[in-house]
Amino acid sequence: MPELCRFRGIVITIYADDHLGPHFHARCGEHDAQIAIGSAEVIAGYLPRNARRQVLRWTIVRRGELIEAWNKAQRGKHPGKIAPLS
Repeated sequence: MPELCRFRGIVITIYADDHLGPHFHARCGEHDAQIAIGSAEVIAGYLPRNARRQVLRWTIVRRGELIEAWNKAQRGKHPGKIAPLS
């Protein structure tokens, strides 16, 4: 599971073999959630409110890069890195 980004105690990863629609995983402490790239919504799991807000903001800002990373991962390529929130 390649790490796309790490910021403010949140780790963003993407799995090459995930078969759901385009999404990524966000982990903060013991919490983990799957975030839909298109809608920036939590589709599974849980993140504390502040972490969820930061991840959703990051998703909106980085959506194009996330789609590109998802497509690379689905083709079996390394998705690369994405910049954190500034």
